[in-house]
Amino acid sequence: MNILDYIVQNRERFYEELYSLIRIPSVSAHSDRKEDMLRCAERWTELLREAGVDRAEVLPSQGNPVVFAEKHVGEHLPTILVYGHYDVMPAEPLELWTSDPFEPEIREGRFYARGANDDKGQSFMHAKAFEYLMNSGKLCANVKFLIEGEEEIGSPNLEAFCREHKELLTCDTVLVSDTGMFAEDVPSITTGLRGLAYWQIEVTSASRDLHSGLFGGAVANPIIELSKIIAQLVDADGRITIPHFYDDVDTVSQEEKELMAQIPFDETEYKKSLGIKEVFGEKGYTTVERTGIRPSLDVCGIWGGYTGEGSKTVLPSKAYAKLSARLVPHQQYEKIAELVAEHIKSLAPDSVDIRVDWLHGAEAYVCPIDLPMYRAAEKAYLQVYGKRPLPVRSGGSIGVVPVFERVLGVKSILMGFGLESDAIHSPNENFRVSQFEKGIQTIVAFYEALNA
Repeated sequence: MNILDYIVQNRERFYEELYSLIRIPSVSAHSDRKEDMLRCAERWTELLREAGVDRAEVLPSQGNPVVFAEKHVGEHLPTILVYGHYDVMPAEPLELWTSDPFEPEIREGRFYARGANDDKGQSFMHAKAFEYLMNSGKLCANVKFLIEGEEEIGSPNLEAFCREHKELLTCDTVLVSDTGMFAEDVPSITTGLRGLAYWQIEVTSASRDLHSGLFGGAVANPIIELSKIIAQLVDADGRITIPHFYDDVDTVSQEEKELMAQIPFDETEYKKSLGIKEVFGEKGYTTVERTGIRPSLDVCGIWGGYTGEGSKTVLPSKAYAKLSARLVPHQQYEKIAELVAEHIKSLAPDSVDIRVDWLHGAEAYVCPIDLPMYRAAEKAYLQVYGKRPLPVRSGGSIGVVPVFERVLGVKSILMGFGLESDAIHSPNENFRVSQFEKGIQTIVAFYEALNA
């Protein structure tokens, strides 16, 4: 039986098994979800055992548990480590969801649920591709699964886990489906990820909230001062103003820029899909370049004072902001974390106190397109989609991918099947059923290409 027939024959079972994962609200950002994290990890081991692995177990880490499973076929065959994560982003604001985020629905050819794409749906494709290869006797590689529960909070404990279990995780390459394609009719493979650094800023004026009539004009308003500081971090040309921020930015060759220019990008449709009037970013670069090969700085949240219904004449004691930077190859997040924190502190006036806490970070990653494993992935997309996939650098970050290179000494192949319209991290996250099924087919084709 070929993979298409296998999917058709087992489609309803596949869906129900995926739903059993999605229904568990494994939100790593919420400390009260520890039992759900363990429950989801245990469900993953059940599904992997049913798919045919030799062993599947939940292993402890310094944080949420990690799922490990493996199937050994032969000593001289390549070993593929499949990476995924079972934790999901918080679903809030719940009122913006059309349906219950943890009760999956299929509407207009899409799974709707938190985790439908990121990353339960995409990880689950690997389990079903593996199941088919096992049942058809076509598995031509040793396969290991590593599915963690902290990716959405920066994988703070996975590097230590990988170091502790380095021998267990030995492999020839890591296969990851936690990225996307350029479009359903334009297949692409992610060849680069930006790094990340993340901070929280706290600005304090008085020791308590004050009456804005009695103290306004005499005491600094921390929200105003914080806003002034933030406004100085990026100039009118979209360039980050922090001294030495660009010192280590990797220079992309003209040849690669020309390849990037071949990516079919419709700026008018892009603006329409996002509901924006104009794009904005660093002067001298295209939108594709800005999100793929250039760093960026963003305010992810800002708050302080009274925000409830009606009015309250208060001069707040504190103001807060969360700040993130996306980094490119050769920018070390530890170095950037210190640069940014010191610069922000230098901008604060004497009328307030300021604190800058670094929360987490990740390195950037680049995968050469001449690797044998990349070529196998390329052949797989060509077979299923009928087009050679474009190599695309993503603006996102997956912190564990550079960890695999640093600790295990192997490259990762990022075979993602998500689309921009999937609304990951947002209300009404979804995943096209067609992409889910084509993803399974493409993963099967990847293993077949290894033996070609």
